[in-house]
Order: sequence, then structure tokens, then C-alpha cells
Amino acid sequence: MSQTLPNPAEPRGVGPLPPGPTAPWWGLPLLRRMQADYLGFTGGLRRDYGDVTYMRLGWERAWDVFDPELVRAVLVDEADHLVRWERGIEVLEQVFGQSVLVTEGESWRRQRRMLQAAFTPAKVAGYAALMRDAARSGLDAALPAGAAEGVVAMDPLFARLAMDVILRTLFSRPAADDAAAAADAVQLLSETAMREMFQPFTLPDWLPLPGKAAKRRAIRTLKSLVRGHIDARRDAPAQPDLLGMLLALRDVEGGGALSPAEVFDQCMVSFQAGHETTATALLWWSALIAEHPEAAARARAEVDALGGDPGPEHLVALPWLTATLKEAMRLYPPVAALMTRRTTAPIAIGPWPLPRGAVIRITPAIIQRDPRWFERPDEFVPERFMPGAPVIPRGAWMPFGAGPRVCLGQHFALLEMTLIAAMLLQRYTLEGPLDAGWRVADVNVTLRPRRPVRLRLRRRGDQPAVGPAGR
Repeated sequence: MSQTLPNPAEPRGVGPLPPGPTAPWWGLPLLRRMQADYLGFTGGLRRDYGDVTYMRLGWERAWDVFDPELVRAVLVDEADHLVRWERGIEVLEQVFGQSVLVTEGESWRRQRRMLQAAFTPAKVAGYAALMRDAARSGLDAALPAGAAEGVVAMDPLFARLAMDVILRTLFSRPAADDAAAAADAVQLLSETAMREMFQPFTLPDWLPLPGKAAKRRAIRTLKSLVRGHIDARRDAPAQPDLLGMLLALRDVEGGGALSPAEVFDQCMVSFQAGHETTATALLWWSALIAEHPEAAARARAEVDALGGDPGPEHLVALPWLTATLKEAMRLYPPVAALMTRRTTAPIAIGPWPLPRGAVIRITPAIIQRDPRWFERPDEFVPERFMPGAPVIPRGAWMPFGAGPRVCLGQHFALLEMTLIAAMLLQRYTLEGPLDAGWRVADVNVTLRPRRPVRLRLRRRGDQPAVGPAGR
């Protein structure tokens, strides 16, 4: 549909609006459709109305943007005139406090400035040995001792493994008995957060309502785990882990350290974000690589050529494995939706003026399957991320976001995923998926398969010895 068509929902005094859907009752039926199938609804906006659409949702006026160039114009060029959507922040604040994921203005700038020092590629490379230790422990136990093959539920495998990685890198402690409960708490809070974002406000958690008791337990579980590790560090020697880095940070502009509350809140963000997004990305990747044995064999050949455990210095020798991971995140971005901002001043998106107070939504899962930017958009084609492939437009692949708020942990996540994927392929061949319908996704804070992903793992007889490549 042409973007020059008038929108019948145009309010007075706003100016010309792009086309979009309308509904009675201030657009509330649209909100119900969106809640029932967010990606299906949002993909329909792009198909039916074009790259910029408008709709009325209750008292909100919302614009959706699907063109990569316009997306970057919003997130990069207009970053100073945007804040994050308040409702989403209200929901996330219940778990993450006043962390870098929640704050705005000078508080956010100070935290971001300080935390960047802890997540440079050089600093992240220092955690590789801890990542390998966790991967070795989890992957070697994926099959019972002595078993040559078996059917493995990949979701709990990657959840435990990613939990072990974050506990080792954040606190220098391997996963203990409480790790499984913490992983379950992370997933429950993700599902709860998505549900609450479609509500105008959150009822107090102390009310005896369905789901409230489980949410309270989940928050207590995570906060107790993080608080316990921080308290245990209070009188202990400094450690070369993320917590030690957070405690040692000083603001280059003011010299101040993070407050105890800020350290706790940043640990909560690192704990949940560093666990769930990585586990989810690896879950989708494992299903795709098992379904494409030729791609798996090519990645396995790269890994075998290393002759030992992979390290950060070997990432350049694993271009195909890296491409398979990037392609998996294109098809199934861990954070697929609800990258939502509010304007603090009038701006323009292409030819369309937006007033102060407008809501802008960006949905990577839709943009990353647009046939204009990706040939065969619904197919697994890692070649598109190989050196020499046609250049992907900036903003068309953005699993970590873009602009000043791009994910701080992107280098950490890519290193962790690559090391785990490489070590998995060193040890096993993957076959499956064994359950139909695994591609159907549920949108929570992360994009997860609705059905279990079960693969048949066969132990390889030519596993490289632990040793020199990663040392």
C-alpha cells in the first residue's frame, strides 16, 4: 500500500501521518491482536502498509519503522531525542533496579561510560578460560558416561551451561545446586515481563492473584543468589572476574565508584541478560545446525583444524561457524521485538513528522526477514555472512540493537556462543530436531521455541585433546 495514503485515524494538530490500521474503541482491539500474536501482527503492518506505519492504541500514538536506513536514523541520529518506553522500564525495574538497562539521562551516561571499560573485546577475551571451563563441564556431561549417543533436551542443557558461564565469569564460582532454580526463575520472569508490558499498570505483587506468588519466588531466588555472591566477596581478595571489575570501576570524569546498590543492579542485569539471551541463541542455532548437516560438517572441519580447545585468538579461523551463529540470530533474534522508544522532542522519520511524546517501535524479527535485504529470507543461508558476500544494509541485522544503547555485552555474547558452539561440535554430531513444530516461536523478552528442541547427539571418536589451541 502506498505510504502517501491518508490515515483516517489522524488526530488534529499532528500533521500528515503514514497509513496504518484503525479500530473502534481507541484501537484497543488492535492491542488485543498484537498481544495474541505480536510478530504476526507486526509483520502484517509491514506487508499491508509499508516501511512506516501509524496506529492509535488507547491514549498512545504509535509509529512502527521497518526500513533499515530509517531505523538507524531513529536510533543513531535522533538518539538524543529519545527515551525508552516508560511501561517497559516500569516492568524491568522490578528486577533490574536502577541499572544501565533502566536509567536515563546523566545517570545512564555515567553508568554506560563506566561499564564500557568492563566489556571491551580485550577485557572480554580474559574471560575465555572461564567460559571454556563451563562449556567443558556441561558438554562432557550432556550424555551419560559411556553412552555413545542419546536424545538430549537442548533447552535445559544450554540453560545450565549458560548459567554456569555467567556464574564463573561474574562471581568466579561454578554452578551449584541453586543454578537450576535460578535458570527457571530467569525464564519465568521473562514470560511475566512480556505479559505485563501489555497491561496499563502492574498490580502489586503481594496481591493473591494468579502468577504473583511464582513471580515473587523468582525475584527472591535471583536476588538472593546475586546478594549471596556479593556478600561472600566483601572480605575476600579481589578476583579477576566481572564482579571484581565492577567493584574496581572508576568514572574517568568524576573518579567515583559504582555505589553498592549500583553494583548489585548491574550484577542482576549481567546475570539475567548474560544467561537468557545466550542460551536462547544457542538453542535456535543447535536446531538449525542439526537440520543442515552440510553446514554442520563445514563448521566442524573449521573447529577440528584448531587441534584443541578454541580461544578468542582463533575466532578469525572460524568464519563459517561465526556465519552460522549470525544467521541463526537473523532468523531467530533473541530479542526479537519491543525495541520501543518515546520522543522527547519533535523529530521526523523520512517524510513523516512525529510529535513529542510519540511511541516508536522497531521489531528486528520482521526487519531481518525482509526479502529486500535478504534473498530467501526464511531459509538458513550462512553464506550471506561470509567474507565477500554482498553487503547487508546497516540496520537490517541488529540482534544487539544499534546506536548509543547498543548491547554492552555483545562481544561477551559472541565469544561465549562461539566457544560453546565450537566445543559442542568437537564432541558431538547433532541430528534432528526430533519434534515437529519446533520453529513456532513465543515472544517473551526473548524469542523462544514453543515446543522442546530435542536432538540426537552422537559422541565423536576423534575428539581433540584438551590443550594447546586454547591456552
